[in-house]
Amino acid sequence: MKLSDTHTSVQRPAKNVGTNFLLYEIELPLLSVLVEMEFTGVTVDTEVLRTLGKRFAEKQEILEQEIYTLAGHSFNIASPKQLATVLFDELGLRQVKKTKSGQSTDVEVLEELKDVHPIAEKVIQHRQWAKLRGTYIDALPELIHPHTGRIHSSFNQVVTATGRLSSSHPNLQNIPVRTADGREIRSAFIPGKGFDLLLSCDYSQIELRVLAHFSGDESLCEAFRNNEDIHTRVASEVFEVEQEEVDSDMRRAAKAVNFGVIYGQSAFGLSKQLGIDQKEAQKFIDGYFATYFSIRQYLESVLDDCFEKGYVATLFGRRRDFAPGTIRPIRTGNLNAAERMAINTVIQGTAADLMKLAMVKLMPLDRFQANLLMQIHDELVFEVTQEDSAGLSEYVVETMLLNQPLRVPLVVDAELSKCWK
Repeated sequence: MKLSDTHTSVQRPAKNVGTNFLLYEIELPLLSVLVEMEFTGVTVDTEVLRTLGKRFAEKQEILEQEIYTLAGHSFNIASPKQLATVLFDELGLRQVKKTKSGQSTDVEVLEELKDVHPIAEKVIQHRQWAKLRGTYIDALPELIHPHTGRIHSSFNQVVTATGRLSSSHPNLQNIPVRTADGREIRSAFIPGKGFDLLLSCDYSQIELRVLAHFSGDESLCEAFRNNEDIHTRVASEVFEVEQEEVDSDMRRAAKAVNFGVIYGQSAFGLSKQLGIDQKEAQKFIDGYFATYFSIRQYLESVLDDCFEKGYVATLFGRRRDFAPGTIRPIRTGNLNAAERMAINTVIQGTAADLMKLAMVKLMPLDRFQANLLMQIHDELVFEVTQEDSAGLSEYVVETMLLNQPLRVPLVVDAELSKCWK
C-alpha cells in the first residue's frame, strides 16, 4: 500500500475560486504527494560519486599548483584574507569592493578581475571544484538512509514567497546543471531496486509562456503557437533581420533579455552577462520593448496594480503583500528590488502553481510500476520499470498539459534514461 492510499479527500468549499481554489485544490492535496515523494526517496550510486571524487580531486590539485605558480608561492586559497593579500597587495590588482573585514574576494569581484589576470579565473574554478566535492561528492553518501538505501530530501511548501517548492537536507534542486562537471553529479542519481529507468518531464520555457499569456503580446503568442524557437524569433524582430540571419550572439542576447524581463534586469546587469557595453545593452532592451510594447504595458500594469492594492497575485490567486512605499507610483530608470520581486512573483508564482496542480492530478500512480522521486522547479523525475515506461511517459505528459489553461500551449519535454544526467 502507498501512503497516498491512506489519505481521505479534503472537504471543499462551495466555490473553488481565488485563495479557496489555491488552498483546497492545490496546496492541501499536494501535502500527501510530497509526503509520498519524501517517503520514497531517491537512489544514489556511491561508486559513481567515488569515481567522480577521485577525478575532481586530481583536477583540483592541478589547479592549485597553477594558482601557486601565478602567485609565486603557496597559500590557503580558501582563506579570503590570504587570497586578498595575493590579489591586491602582491599582484597589485584593482580593488573592486570592500567589506567590514577588508577587500572582498567574492565571485563578483573575481568575475571583474578575470580579464585582468588569469589567477582570478583559476580561483573561480577552484571554488567550483571545492563546492562540488564538499556539497555533493562527499556529502551525499552520508545522507543515505541505512534502512532504505535512499536519500530522503524534504520538500517545503511555505518557504519561498513565490510559491515554488524548495528542497532541503539535501537541497536536490541545487544539483548543478550549468557546467559539464556539475552535470556529472546527476549521473549518480539512478532508478532504485525493482526499477529500470528514470523519466524526466520538464515544462519547456514555462515562465516565458506565462509572460505571453498575461501580456497577450501577439508576436510572442504567435511564436509559441507556431512552436518557433522563441529566442531566434525575438532576435530576428529586435535586430530586424530574417530568422535565417540570426547568429549565435544575437540569439544569446535575445535569450538573456527574454529571461531578464521576468527578473527586471537592468542594462548594467545585461551588459555584465553578455560582456558588452552598457549603452549597447540599453539599446537592445529599448529595442525589445519597442518591438514587444504590450509586454512593457503589462509589466507596468502589474506594478500600478500592486501600488494601489499593496499586493500581487498569481493566476490561481496566490498573493504576496508589499509594504507601502516599496512600489513607486511613477518609475523612472531601473526597477527597485521590490518592483522586480512583484513582477517575478506573478510569473514565477503562476508557473509554480501550474506545476503543483499537475503533481496533484498525477497522483496516485497505482496503474504503473513507478514512483515520483523529485520536483526540480519545472521538472518532475520518476523511476519506472521498462514495461511501464512508455505508458507512464504518455500519461505524465498529457496530465502536465492541464488541458492547456493558458492562451499559448504548454509543452512538456520527456526523456527516459538510465540516470538523471
